[in-house]
Amino acid sequence: MPDTIEVKKTSSEPGAALLAVTVPVPAVQAAEDRATRAWQSRARLPGFRKGKAPVAVVKKRFAEDIRQQVLQEIIQESWRTALSQESLKPIADPHIHNLKFEEGAPLTFEFHVELKPELKLERLGGFRLKRAVKPVTPEQVDAQIADLREQKGTWNPAPAGEKPKEKELVHVTISQREGETVKEGEPYQFVLGEGRAIPEVEERIMNLTPGELVDATVRFPDNFPEEAKRGQTRDVRIALHEVKRQALPALDDAFAREVGDFDSLDALKTAVRADLEADAVREADARVRADLIEQIVAANHVVAPRPLVERVIYAYAQGYGIAEDQFQKFAQEFHPVAEAQVRRDLVLDYVEEKEKLTCTEAELDQRVQELAARRGTPAGELYASLEKSKRLRDLERGITEEKVFAYLLSQSTVEPA
Repeated sequence: MPDTIEVKKTSSEPGAALLAVTVPVPAVQAAEDRATRAWQSRARLPGFRKGKAPVAVVKKRFAEDIRQQVLQEIIQESWRTALSQESLKPIADPHIHNLKFEEGAPLTFEFHVELKPELKLERLGGFRLKRAVKPVTPEQVDAQIADLREQKGTWNPAPAGEKPKEKELVHVTISQREGETVKEGEPYQFVLGEGRAIPEVEERIMNLTPGELVDATVRFPDNFPEEAKRGQTRDVRIALHEVKRQALPALDDAFAREVGDFDSLDALKTAVRADLEADAVREADARVRADLIEQIVAANHVVAPRPLVERVIYAYAQGYGIAEDQFQKFAQEFHPVAEAQVRRDLVLDYVEEKEKLTCTEAELDQRVQELAARRGTPAGELYASLEKSKRLRDLERGITEEKVFAYLLSQSTVEPA
């Protein structure tokens, strides 16, 4: 394509730029001719041999396909021109806005580009950090053991005629009522007291015995997750079918052997304590890292560019499955978290690039081998699995962050709290 594409930066801010693109008519026509010839060469139309259909017929039959091919070619070439001319550092493909593609007129549109902002951190060290590892209490160990017992527990029918209580499993059908009409109900199974049903529904259930039903008007609480239902009432019919109570295994050496490769209950408790202590160490390290980032951000007046914050908010909204009508509320509440993440990422990316701390292929291979050895699986099999699930990039990023934090912490003082 002739070098006649005009790219002009019309506005910019930290993290984003807007580029106006104008493609003159001759360049558009040349792209159309190439696209038409391509479709003509492979077109199979009634009455014509392959590749022999008249141009006018091909243009009419494949008008939309030709148009899309022209746009794709021109946008790609325009983006290459923009990257060369403006020396951009985009963090993603550009968005296309205000596209105008009319016969006999220049093709115009805008690139909205999210950019890696220019950043210079004057101070990366000399900070004082406190590291506090919270001690593990006997109560925490007992709570963890209790969770394991519940996981191994069995659900048995409750004695006949008894009403259900909290922590018991109920099987119910809940139907909506409209006057005298009762709609087909939905079956539910849940443990009372775990918040799976609204409080008024649980209250009605605990007043029934299996085989009974009740008609009631229930109200959604003011803190119900679905904002639209808060304070709303529903006429329902609740039928209780079955109640089960959990029987927990005895807390003895046999239980320890059932849970895992432990010779005794004391050995299980020792392992549980070790796991909790390891968690406490990781939490302490995470708090030190977060404190360090906050001090670096404050010392260097790092600002989170609006476009990057919006990008993070949108990504999390998609991940959490936020409905469109709830997005604005979510964005407002999540904004401080997104800002903090952007500032953190900017600092880490700056140090990674400045100190050349990117994870190497050898380091990634070594980590995969270590993980594979712990799991008892072949390294090649684990590598393929991580790659297929798109988690290899996360592992690579994790190693890079470990290297960056190791460097940053070496520049400051970490003291026990």
